[in-house]
Amino acid sequence: MTFLYAFLCCGTFCLIGQIIYEYTKLTPGHITSLFVILGVFLDSFHFYDTLIAYAQAGALLPITSFGHSLVHASLMKANEIGVLGIFTGIFDRVASGLALAIVLGTICAFIFRPKS
Repeated sequence: MTFLYAFLCCGTFCLIGQIIYEYTKLTPGHITSLFVILGVFLDSFHFYDTLIAYAQAGALLPITSFGHSLVHASLMKANEIGVLGIFTGIFDRVASGLALAIVLGTICAFIFRPKS
C-alpha cells in the first residue's frame, strides 16, 4: 500500500502541474515556483507533515517538498537563535542539494553541447 499511496500523491502533484501547464500561459518556471509556494503554504497549516507520514516518498519527491524544507529549516533555526535564524536556517537544510545541482549542472554543461 505504501507504493500506491506514494504513487497517488506524487502523481496528483504531477497531474495538477500538467493541467496548469496545459490550460494556462504559465511557463514551467512559474509552475515550479508556484509548487514551492504551495509546499510552504501546506506546511504552514501543518498539513505537509501529515502528507509525508501518509505518502512518504510520494510527498518527498515533488518540488513542494523543497518549500516544506525551507519552512522547517527557517523555523528550527529561528527557535535557536532568533529572527536572524529565519534567513540563515534556509541555507543549513538546503545547501547540499543546491550545491549538488550547481556542480552537476556545470559538469553537464561541459560534457553536452546545445542543439543549434
